[in-house]
Amino acid sequence: MMLKAFTTLAALLLTVSTAAAETLDKVAIAGWSQPISEIANLLAEPDKGFFKAEGIDLGYVPGAGGGSAIVNMLSGAAEVAFSDPASLYQALDQGEDLVTIYNIYPQNVFNVVAPVGRGIAKPEDLKGKTIGVYSLSSGTRQNLQVLLHQVGLTEADVTIKVTGLLNFAPVIQGQVDATAATDTGLFVGKLKGLGEVNVIEVKDSLNVPSDMFIVRRSYYEANKPLLRRFLKAYRDSAAWMIAEPEEAATLAVTRAINGRDASINLGIIKIRNASAQSPTTVAKGLGHFDVDLLQKGADTFLALGLIKHPLDMNAVVKSDLLPE
Repeated sequence: MMLKAFTTLAALLLTVSTAAAETLDKVAIAGWSQPISEIANLLAEPDKGFFKAEGIDLGYVPGAGGGSAIVNMLSGAAEVAFSDPASLYQALDQGEDLVTIYNIYPQNVFNVVAPVGRGIAKPEDLKGKTIGVYSLSSGTRQNLQVLLHQVGLTEADVTIKVTGLLNFAPVIQGQVDATAATDTGLFVGKLKGLGEVNVIEVKDSLNVPSDMFIVRRSYYEANKPLLRRFLKAYRDSAAWMIAEPEEAATLAVTRAINGRDASINLGIIKIRNASAQSPTTVAKGLGHFDVDLLQKGADTFLALGLIKHPLDMNAVVKSDLLPE
């Protein structure tokens, strides 16, 4: 009798557990990258459960650049895009009705890197050079376009070569003269023998955010309570990674495809934590926008001919779902 009661109880608990799991709302993020260590706060979900605590079953769809993240979101493969302002501006310019709901990295982390001796120290020096980018739909290419246009150059004045994500081998081996990258990419490149380099920082020309969460306006309007829980979970995960970078680096060893070395993970995570904060986020909290900066970016893209239509970023930026 006792065995039967125990079996019945176990079955009941399993049923309750299964029912609880089924009540989780599924939200998938379309990322710009593979699951790499700099997004350890997302990859740690099986261990930390930030999203589960908010009733969300988190998914992640890998991508190859911010443009692909938006394409994957628009195709229905994910609900939320983890993408950059340049990709957002271009999607809006093409008629997509999108809004941005969280400022993931308020700092512009893009750059162009050239080994000393290649004759590249400033944007003007890029003329006639071969430059690597992560992909043709990545923020590396789009921010390179900003640099070029700021000094009167276009992509016709250079040769663009796709070299892949976080790949500095082509520039080390001389297959390209310089490579467009990110701050964390540069950190890893130096560890892999990049040597002494000149770094042209895009933020010196235009310090717009690097990445944001972007959704379709219709999804935003129909799912505000869910998105509010999603943003709280993400904010909690970001705050955890800022407060506990060593733990995040350790978890990335088994969760990130490039995370085998915890010490390298820690360096990457500390860099990314810095880019997640700004004077605006210090004053208002993680995830908050400086709309004027995003508007300046849109106006710059219009002036440079990278988009054809003026954009009103006040109509695109939505801060009402950000956690208190």
